[in-house]
Amino acid sequence: MQTKMAKKSKLSFVAIAFAIIFFISALVGGTLLAFSTARTNLIAPASTLAGQTIDSSAKAMCVMEASTGRVLYSKNRNEKMPMASTTKIMTAITAIENADDLDEKFEISPRAVGIPGTSIYLRKGETLSLRELLYGLMLVSGNDASFAIGERVGGKVETFIEMMNKMAQKIGATDSHFDNTHGLDSKTHYTTAEDLAKITSYALQNPIFREIVSTKNTKIISGEGKTRYLKNKNRLLNSLNGCNGVKTGFTNDAGRCLVSSAERNGMTLVAVVLNCGPMFEECSSLLEKGFSEFKLYDLTEGYDLPESIEVCDGRQNTVKIATFGKCLYPLKESELDKVIYEYEMTLKLEAPVKKGQEIGEVEIFIDNKLHFSEKIYTIEEVRGNTIWHKLKDILFKW
Repeated sequence: MQTKMAKKSKLSFVAIAFAIIFFISALVGGTLLAFSTARTNLIAPASTLAGQTIDSSAKAMCVMEASTGRVLYSKNRNEKMPMASTTKIMTAITAIENADDLDEKFEISPRAVGIPGTSIYLRKGETLSLRELLYGLMLVSGNDASFAIGERVGGKVETFIEMMNKMAQKIGATDSHFDNTHGLDSKTHYTTAEDLAKITSYALQNPIFREIVSTKNTKIISGEGKTRYLKNKNRLLNSLNGCNGVKTGFTNDAGRCLVSSAERNGMTLVAVVLNCGPMFEECSSLLEKGFSEFKLYDLTEGYDLPESIEVCDGRQNTVKIATFGKCLYPLKESELDKVIYEYEMTLKLEAPVKKGQEIGEVEIFIDNKLHFSEKIYTIEEVRGNTIWHKLKDILFKW
């Protein structure tokens, strides 16, 4: 991390005149105050922090840090492709965010029965809750569960699919389009590896979604007493350290697809592989590579700020200052020298000084691009020490 500082100075004159009390006026007169600013000169290396393109057995691949959206590795990440049942990530988060009640049981309609592909074998008229159906959706990939969820939340499944597409746009997955809730092949049902990583990173912010996709085994019981035992198809939950999701998929057109996530030392990585034969092995390898090469740094810990600045004519000579933000970003150790700090702040204040007074700003640049900025504040009060200030104290007490 680099910091380079250049100083400027400016003068301001504070004239304090007392028309009524002559002797105070004679004593105080005018006070000359000097204010200084410090500003880092930005000299950034000509490089980029874009995701590294690496070889992969997947036709398309993307590894993303979930909290920041930084792409770590990729291959054909913007190529539009079918995604099979990884579609259900969007189905699940759309339902969770738009449902009135996840636990109210409702009747399964005949339209949701007998949907082709993987099924939890719903029966017409049986009653289940959305939460139970979401487990059937994400653990065993029930296509019939996806249809029942869409009908319940959207009123009709076609309306729910419109909701899915609107949410994709909101998330920033602008190269995706959904024709259905389950992922069965359709020419206009597609996503990209990067879009799917964005959708998953967004969904993982939701605690209900996280709980469901990290569940290895559970059971759901219909209102009529039918028990279904569900085992998660994501093998990495049992084999990869820190794995907490997310979803498998397969169709003839899409091939084998997997979105998997893991968390270690406060950093969550999402790996997407589309049309990938060894999808579990590939995701595991990519996630291990990410955790070995990257760390989530709080860049505000690199600030080079004084603990306090000078105060003129105060009842103490300095005032403490601080910032309050955090800026977390995944970096390789070799990338730390691409982080540059720029400061602009007052180095001397005239009393009185208020607590919480803004005295400057710090900006963080990564590869010559502004990444983060925040204000610098005083964190204590300093009262004035001149005769005028003392007189004001006496008058205010009266």
